Amino acid sequence: MASLRALECLVAVADTGSITQAALLLHSSQPAVSHQIASLERETRTVLLRREPRGVKLTPAGRAAVADARRAIEAAASAVRSARAAGQAAGGMLRLACAQSLSVALLAPVIHEWHRRHPEVAITLRESTAMDELLRFVDSDEADVALLPGSPPGNFTVTAVAEEEIVLTAPAGHPLAEQPAVRLEDLEGAPLVHFAPDNGLSGWLDGTLARAGVHPETVMRTSVTTAAPQLAAAGLGIAVTPVSAVSDGFPGAVRSFTPRWVRQLVAVTSAEPDPLLARFLAHLRGHGVRVPRDVRNQLAEGGPSAGPSR
Repeated sequence: MASLRALECLVAVADTGSITQAALLLHSSQPAVSHQIASLERETRTVLLRREPRGVKLTPAGRAAVADARRAIEAAASAVRSARAAGQAAGGMLRLACAQSLSVALLAPVIHEWHRRHPEVAITLRESTAMDELLRFVDSDEADVALLPGSPPGNFTVTAVAEEEIVLTAPAGHPLAEQPAVRLEDLEGAPLVHFAPDNGLSGWLDGTLARAGVHPETVMRTSVTTAAPQLAAAGLGIAVTPVSAVSDGFPGAVRSFTPRWVRQLVAVTSAEPDPLLARFLAHLRGHGVRVPRDVRNQLAEGGPSAGPSR
């Protein structure tokens, strides 16, 4: 494959009409430039320059090659600029993967601000309800980072970015909604809007309830995290969800658990975050999880201050 230096020599000769002048332009020697042109001609298996008494002229093949050579040189320069900008956390691309329930509450405000303040940074987002799939995105280099609850198994670099409360949602007027805070044991026998097996919250909640010796009655399952509170508010039962799943204007009741129940949200990468990603994660830590004002007000009505439980 032709070297970038050989393409630079060809362009310089085309611009100056002289191997001697091209050598001066490139701060090189005439033999070195001639050697690069000769290597390019061997690679293309055709003559690119014709030597004449007053300099050199491009052959038709040479003229065809020069146009692409200019584009290749500019692409190489652009690659260097992009890499330098990313290394200085001033530009580049961020490929994010995120647990579905966190996209709006955790990521959306920060992505919006970055679109406004850092338009030179391209951001892509992939979502999933399955931790295994999110980790595969990172492991296969399809994503730079996965944002998810809890530290995963495996040889990943884990960076804490936020803390999120686990809450109970119920129809307005439900007996549990009459309490300022709810204990896990209060869920015994309660009709529960649960999660489908393809949602990672399903196994997590089953394990938590089993360890607490609590056995609610599952009345239906949903794969969509944000649907569970809405189904509960519609009168189908109660739901236990991250507070990020509760939307603004939620029509039901939201209550904290006692002791207060929180989960850690982390950024998972295959290695230490580069400067651009580290800057983005620092911004996430500064913002935390967005909780709608009406939901915050409900939780503040009688929220306990006891230590967290997982």
